[in-house]
Amino acid sequence: MDGIIQPGTGPFWVALMVVAGIGLIEIVSVLIGASASGLLDDGLGHHGPGDHEAGLLGGWMSWLNAGGVPILVLAVILLSAFAAIGFAMQSVAAHIVRPLPIMIAAPAALLAAIPPTRWLSRGIARIIPRDETNALSQVDFIGLVGTVTIGPLDQGNPGSVRVKDRHDNIHTLRTKAAPGHSIATGTIVLIVDGADGLFEAIPAPENVTGAAPNRI
Repeated sequence: MDGIIQPGTGPFWVALMVVAGIGLIEIVSVLIGASASGLLDDGLGHHGPGDHEAGLLGGWMSWLNAGGVPILVLAVILLSAFAAIGFAMQSVAAHIVRPLPIMIAAPAALLAAIPPTRWLSRGIARIIPRDETNALSQVDFIGLVGTVTIGPLDQGNPGSVRVKDRHDNIHTLRTKAAPGHSIATGTIVLIVDGADGLFEAIPAPENVTGAAPNRI
């Protein structure tokens, strides 16, 4: 172990283990029909850009998470950048004189990780499906046809439905089944209602699934 964990790199190994743990939690949560990332965002009231609370902390979070990616994704980006910069910093320092003390290396790596975290969150937000967009209001999603990607949908915890809007942009919507319905993963559904970032869906009628251009 001493040959793997070099002096002054303990915090960066911990960061990598936390990233691995987050990935494992997300995989397990998806397998049981939920999304840890989505549940955490729900608990923190985070649904997209511009939703951070006012004040110093809210302003800093808004700047850092400019892309509006889910909180767990932001944490993975920040921790990964922190670890990569920390390892590189200590490697350079070890070759020059000796590794920096942890009390100096860890804060320095954290500060250095903040700008790339902002840049990467912006880039990733352009790639991954978004729950909401500034160009569309929630009512614009009503009537769209999509596929249940995380389910089953019922009246309990929300699942996810993947839809395509009129601009051919793909979105992943937090969705429950409308009262009286239980919908399996993979089912084609019709979005029939929505409020406060949460949508309701029903199994799509055959005449809708056959004609809808926004089905994916």
